[in-house]
Amino acid sequence: MPSLESADPSPGNRTLERTAAILDAVGPASVTASELARRTGLSVSTTHRLALSMVEYGFLRRADSGSFRLGHRFVRTTLESSALPVLEELRETTGETAQLWIRRGNERVCVLSADSRHELRATLPPGSRLQLPAGSSGRLLAGEPDALRELETGGWVESVGMRTPGLGSVSAPVRTQGNIVAAICLAMPLARVAHSPGADFGDAVLRAAQRVGDELEGLGH
Repeated sequence: MPSLESADPSPGNRTLERTAAILDAVGPASVTASELARRTGLSVSTTHRLALSMVEYGFLRRADSGSFRLGHRFVRTTLESSALPVLEELRETTGETAQLWIRRGNERVCVLSADSRHELRATLPPGSRLQLPAGSSGRLLAGEPDALRELETGGWVESVGMRTPGLGSVSAPVRTQGNIVAAICLAMPLARVAHSPGADFGDAVLRAAQRVGDELEGLGH
């Protein structure tokens, strides 16, 4: 088998081959870039560069120690399993679209969506990516100063026509071990809002986010 560091006429194929080799080399426990390099035959600098890129796209996650393990694309099922029934219940009790968002680099990614049953509704399919800090969950996940102040006051962050005119949303953080790992967002047309997204639905969204966080804590995440 040729070395992964050897020349290849197709740079795209070479990158894909190296990425696959790194994924194969990551075991159930965290592993350093040096150990990944040893297992794959790549240089440490190449391994480290590719691993950081893979963190950005959710293929790997990086611990505070600098070591790497499989990312949310492979291990996010616990979060999804915990959040899905909560989102569906939130959708049924409010009538609006309930979503789960996570941060990836300078974007937020929709992981789950329980869409409103109204014909007029705010919705984005799972997998949608939006630039931070647009929208209530974008402001929350970006750690925007005004958003953090809203969190301290009410436990939720709202958006009124900020990203899309005529639409509003309110989001609350899912926390584990004190860290924000995701945001639950309730999105709706402003035509159905009585006061504001936060005033109408903020407490319900906050309770939903706390339920998901509590379940994750109970599972040891």
